[in-house]
Amino acid sequence: MTRQRMSFPTGGRGWEDLKTEMKSRTKGDIDWRNGRTPLFVFYCDEETYEVGKKAFFEFFTENALGGKRAFHSIGGMERDILDYGLSLFSAPDSGEGVFTTGGSESIFLAMKAARDKLRAEKGFRPGEDKLNLVMGITAHPGFDKAAAAMDIEIRRGPAGDDKRIGADSLRPLIDDRTIAIVGSAPCFPHGVVDRIDELSDLALDAGVWLHVDACVGGWLAPWFTRIGRSTPDFDFRFPGVKSISADLHKFGFCPKPASTVFYRDTEDLERAKFDADAWPNGRFVTATLAGTRPGGAVAASWAVLNHLGESGYCRVAKNLSSMIDAYVEGVEKAGFRMIAKPDFSIINYTRDDVDVFAVAELMNERGWLPGLTRSPKGFHSMMSLLHDAPREEYLADLSWATEKVMAGSVDKATIEATY
Repeated sequence: MTRQRMSFPTGGRGWEDLKTEMKSRTKGDIDWRNGRTPLFVFYCDEETYEVGKKAFFEFFTENALGGKRAFHSIGGMERDILDYGLSLFSAPDSGEGVFTTGGSESIFLAMKAARDKLRAEKGFRPGEDKLNLVMGITAHPGFDKAAAAMDIEIRRGPAGDDKRIGADSLRPLIDDRTIAIVGSAPCFPHGVVDRIDELSDLALDAGVWLHVDACVGGWLAPWFTRIGRSTPDFDFRFPGVKSISADLHKFGFCPKPASTVFYRDTEDLERAKFDADAWPNGRFVTATLAGTRPGGAVAASWAVLNHLGESGYCRVAKNLSSMIDAYVEGVEKAGFRMIAKPDFSIINYTRDDVDVFAVAELMNERGWLPGLTRSPKGFHSMMSLLHDAPREEYLADLSWATEKVMAGSVDKATIEATY
């Protein structure tokens, strides 16, 4: 049946009327404030949330595209943020970064730089020479997006028993047309950091670009390390790492849309830029895929980073790591096992004597949005401090749902794992 298309509004509605309708439209939304979603929302505490929101609306109108010509305030805050990240990720003096609208854009820019570097070095020509990108099966679909846009072949290697990607997995896939290899910190499906030390050595030996996708862990991992939590290193301390993507709007706890991409060498950032000079308005150069970007996202990120600072992020790391440990203990007591021991904030767990997807369907009936992996079948959650308060309720519902499925009171599950 053809959907009835909405007519363009006639106008004349006041804010209170609009607000009422908008609020009513949220009735079917997942209750994210009470920790019912396993992804999409990242929360530190109410004060930080308010700081980010207020800062965003202070610069609601400003356009980060004009950060160098019109809105020097935004340009200055953006510069500060990038400097913070370069320091945090042990970048050399030659390093540089870019503020982007999300992980997919950060990944795209890094892959463009890697592609253009290979073309420059080996003389490969656009449209004639098929290039490839080598990564593990657990790498994020953002790389598939970039490869599809640039007509690059994807080659995937298997994960080890611990779900990490190492050199032996990727080495056989590399040839002289490989633009880059990829490591994750951590990978999204299983929450573990790939063997970046091995991948760095492989990249240097093979003469290929190594990109580390730290969109999840980048702005969190350094604080886990500083509180004494054993976490794998992943950054520019490894000489083979050429670029790193890291989302501020995940575990930097900044308002969306906010991400960053960093390069070991400034010349590689130059390769990622878009430079157009054929139209009447003069030269147009951006270091991002997006042109217009919300100035509010830059201002809010700057405000949150300065509000929390080192002491605040260390405090968050302590609280978050303790909460994750409690969840791991709880789900294991409920008879589940970790598919991989989490390095940071993602937990992925299953059990062999029950259809976990059937359990997930019952959890959904209780108002929990299921996060799932399909290989192997398991539950998946990217934890933030929103999940702290409902932990006991979640674990109780998990046990209840599992018992019902084991008792045979549920038909075959129809739910599927989706992002």
